[in-house]
Amino acid sequence: MKPIPIGTVGSKTVWVTRADLASSTGSGGVDVFSTPCLVLLMEEAAVEALEEFLEEGETTVGTRICIDHMAPTPPGLKVTAEAEVMAVDGKKITLKVKAFDDVETVGEGIHERFLVLTEKFTTKAYEKLDIHKE
Repeated sequence: MKPIPIGTVGSKTVWVTRADLASSTGSGGVDVFSTPCLVLLMEEAAVEALEEFLEEGETTVGTRICIDHMAPTPPGLKVTAEAEVMAVDGKKITLKVKAFDDVETVGEGIHERFLVLTEKFTTKAYEKLDIHKE
């Protein structure tokens, strides 16, 4: 991994569609942007922030996210998430995440990601299939 400067920012924007609603994702009965979709958008912004610092064969995986979903967003508006690197401690990267729609801030929190070697990580995960067969 190349050094990641504190303050590095990534962002991701989506237009809220029917598929993104709490009523469609199973996270509630209302027709507003769902919390699971908000979390995903924040993770995508974090991935975008870190992408240019990865060496071949490396990736990051999300290990912790703690957010407040503070305001609803109806379909037809866009939501933008931003992730800013706050700290790098070895392989652990901590980011501040926030999201806003066309009117207001809709969410904020902290997200942690770990640098891993893609092949080693995947191999370890798939070893569970062998264990499960026993």
